[in-house]
Amino acid sequence: MTNYEIADHFSLLSKLMDIHGENSFKSKSYSIAAFNIEKLPKEISEMDDAELFSIKGIGESTGRKIRDIQRTGKLDALEQIFAATPPGILEMLHIKGLGPKKIAQIWKEMGIETLGELEYACNENRLVSYKGFGAKTQEGVLQSIQYYQSNLGFHLYADVEQPAQAILANLQQALPHNLFALTGDVRRQNNTVEFVEYVTNAAKDKLAAEFSSAADTLLQEDTDGELVVRMRGQAAIKFHLTTKEQFYHTLFATTGSKEFLEAFNASYTIPAVLRSEEDIFTANKLPYIHAAQRESAAILAQASSNALPELIQPGDIKGIIHSHSTWSDGLYTIQEMAKAAIAKGLEYLVISDHSQAAYYANGLTPERIAAQHQEIDALNEKLAPFKIFKSIEADILGDGNLDYNPQVLSTFDMVIASVHSNLKMTQEKAMERVLGAVRNPFTTILGHPTGRLLLSREGYPLDHKKVIDECAANNVVIEINAHPRRLDLDWRWIAYAIEKGVLLSIDPDAHSIEGFNDTYYGVMTAQKGGLTAKQNLSSFSLQEFEAFLQKYKSKKSALIA
Repeated sequence: MTNYEIADHFSLLSKLMDIHGENSFKSKSYSIAAFNIEKLPKEISEMDDAELFSIKGIGESTGRKIRDIQRTGKLDALEQIFAATPPGILEMLHIKGLGPKKIAQIWKEMGIETLGELEYACNENRLVSYKGFGAKTQEGVLQSIQYYQSNLGFHLYADVEQPAQAILANLQQALPHNLFALTGDVRRQNNTVEFVEYVTNAAKDKLAAEFSSAADTLLQEDTDGELVVRMRGQAAIKFHLTTKEQFYHTLFATTGSKEFLEAFNASYTIPAVLRSEEDIFTANKLPYIHAAQRESAAILAQASSNALPELIQPGDIKGIIHSHSTWSDGLYTIQEMAKAAIAKGLEYLVISDHSQAAYYANGLTPERIAAQHQEIDALNEKLAPFKIFKSIEADILGDGNLDYNPQVLSTFDMVIASVHSNLKMTQEKAMERVLGAVRNPFTTILGHPTGRLLLSREGYPLDHKKVIDECAANNVVIEINAHPRRLDLDWRWIAYAIEKGVLLSIDPDAHSIEGFNDTYYGVMTAQKGGLTAKQNLSSFSLQEFEAFLQKYKSKKSALIA
């Protein structure tokens, strides 16, 4: 090991001790040891014990630890503290602007353990309420997180889709005599993406020339001879090289999942000559299968029965359900949110600020709810025929009850029930909480059912079938939270929900006007699950939405009585 590698062990130990709040004197001594080791004019591997132990700032105690590191590659004290530290806390040490004290504050005071949770908190404007975290610091942390994550293997679909389309357009302009098409994970609209993939008949040297002038660019060939381009701050790009004659064959072969392609090849054939990808389906007497749905063998059975759904489109969204204003942790007033929705041609807005249990998000007390409702009433008179609905994102408490008593809950047009606290649960506990909320007669929508954050947090374990069955029995809608880091309910369960007659709702969980745009990503993942506009609550017209809410009034009235 080099001196720098040895020093890193002591430096990391010092930082982790500070994060855990351990003895500051010992922590500082390890930091000093790291500094002294880095400054040594000679490699420790060339020193005997006598020379090493005599160095000022190292001594025999630290010297023996150094020998342990050289012998085993480990430092016992560091291994012990590793075991007590969540992996996400270790990742935070890579984020510029976050030292041990701030990380300790994020972990211990805010209850945040992963970079994804921290990024989400920054986007929801939560860090600014804590001492030492102003708006400028929060923005710096957010930018540092995004930079760090952009250099990891996988990326959110929302982060790569637009750049991928831009690169495609640039290539088509630069090499107009060649064919190009997006393929792979991006074309299938997967939630997360490892490579941005293209099919092309362009020559490898011409492609390489298009990227060679870009800074921090690495051009490689993978094991199949395909060209891979890696650029700092972006997802890796892979080009599937083919001929003009085989272009659509290659596009089809690189789009579908392994399961889909194996099932297709077992039952169908691909013509030798293709003028388009659609020819493959026409030749096999199948309707065209949208790229997003080419995941399993089941979609082929559906296609052969001519039972493919008319997939929901971004333009089918008629209203914004699940949005937050400055009354809790949003960035804009209700009026500003409403006017932005009107400008987008939407018919209604559902304001669903956080409930009082979400104290970290400035959750609403019953008194503040009454004041907010007065404001909404006044705005509805002013903005008609556009309508703002009174809602709340009510925390599902530890026992499965909703935040607030029935009297308060009865004042809302609708209630979105979500879990936000104590997310580390067994499946038994998670099911108890979620099913308790689903059975509550005030629950209209089950919000982000698993609490997951893509690439950051798996979410609590649920028996999805039981949850969906219970929603069917209680006429509860299930949210497809459209925030790119959530996309929860997962698309894999949409078909089962539809089968059971459960209505879904693509909701942006918008904490800003810009957040309205996230409905697009909700639609993209919903298409993978086969959702139609008729099965999506936020595609209801204002009149249809009001009729939908009317059926809950009698249930609420009966409960209060």
